[in-house]
Amino acid sequence: MQKTVAVLGGGIGGLSACFHLSKSHQVSKIVLLEGDGRFGGWLSSTRREDGAVFEHGPRGIRPAGAVGRNTLNMVEELGLESEVLPVTYDHVASKNRYLYVGGQLHKMPSGLGGVVRTVPPFSRPLVQSVLKEILISRGKEEDESVHSFVSRRLGTELADIAIDSLCRGVFAGDCRKLSVRSCLPPLYNAEKARGSIILGMLLGPGPGPDVPPSTLTKRAAQENWAQWSLKRGLQNLPEALEERMRNGGRVEVHKDTPVMGLSTNGTGWEIQLEDGTIKADHIIAALPAKALASALLTAAQPLSQQLREIATVTVAVVNLEYEGSVLPVTGFGHLVPSSEDRGLLGVVYDSVPFPQHNRTGEPTTRLTVMLGGAWFQEVFGNPEEVTEQLLLDRATQAVTSHLGVTTPPIWSIVALLKDCNYTVLNGHSIVLYANVVSLAMPD
Repeated sequence: MQKTVAVLGGGIGGLSACFHLSKSHQVSKIVLLEGDGRFGGWLSSTRREDGAVFEHGPRGIRPAGAVGRNTLNMVEELGLESEVLPVTYDHVASKNRYLYVGGQLHKMPSGLGGVVRTVPPFSRPLVQSVLKEILISRGKEEDESVHSFVSRRLGTELADIAIDSLCRGVFAGDCRKLSVRSCLPPLYNAEKARGSIILGMLLGPGPGPDVPPSTLTKRAAQENWAQWSLKRGLQNLPEALEERMRNGGRVEVHKDTPVMGLSTNGTGWEIQLEDGTIKADHIIAALPAKALASALLTAAQPLSQQLREIATVTVAVVNLEYEGSVLPVTGFGHLVPSSEDRGLLGVVYDSVPFPQHNRTGEPTTRLTVMLGGAWFQEVFGNPEEVTEQLLLDRATQAVTSHLGVTTPPIWSIVALLKDCNYTVLNGHSIVLYANVVSLAMPD
């Protein structure tokens, strides 16, 4: 019997779910409900008439793993393969990544030489931490913070500098609070399965999901891609998905349609909207945690409460454009540990990996400064009250002090991404799993 599926949320997760559901013969009808006036979620690009592209959210996608290969397959099916801008592992943006520590930039160690000798800002060769890690016994806890895990296995210095910076750049979060099991599952699973992060990396996690190869995935493997974007920016991906959904005839697409409530009679779901209800056999929820919590039925209160308790962080993304080539170094960008500057997460050198996004004509340099995260309220105050000028000034000051750029930017834009990242705390996955099971298997 064919089923009706409602997909709640029109970010990249919800759009991708619709894309795959639309190819299933077991589904007769798909309904996509998005509460906002646009699709794509945090994938948002500004395109200027002179050809310049500025990303306000993610700016590159990794092709590795089952998820990466599936995404490339989807890109090819959408007809976007000619729009892809690949960055290979031998590109300077892949090889050169920096930390700003002690008032200066330090290139992250790479290659054999960077591992066997002492490279600032670290006080000893990384190989010492690596050799020691293999001999450390497994942890006994079901979960712990990222900082605790890395300190125990690789030493406090690496945790304080490298991992602290990494978690700020990836999650905009505090590694002393983030769950290693939820945020860095490959490291957690390597220790559980192999007894060591290093052995886990060397031996691998075992076979993953089978993803049919496409022309694009084969090309990515042959050319050794590290990441990729699109000529018109990553917003082009949700735009292409929306167009496919609207023209495909199998998906009902609704914008400005927030979900007000969910209820079930045991055989299906009723979705309460502002102007009526929709019935579905199944739902796929691709909503923010708090939005899903507010919509969940009374019987799911344990899960609803757990979703409400998931903390979020706000990040200010400041895009800057400078005249000429102003960078003193080339690479992907630099991250800043919390011990150096709590409010400044890092700076991305956008023009290095994707020069195709520069404006046509005279040379320019595009940078993105990331501010706030878990420290936003402490440093900048209430996100509802902070001014764009304050954030812009803070960003340009960072570019001046970190990169020595004394000229003002010729163009800028500030995006305040409220509640854009989750702070997944120690023990989160254990409690959440228990509540999901209790919802699926009621007394």
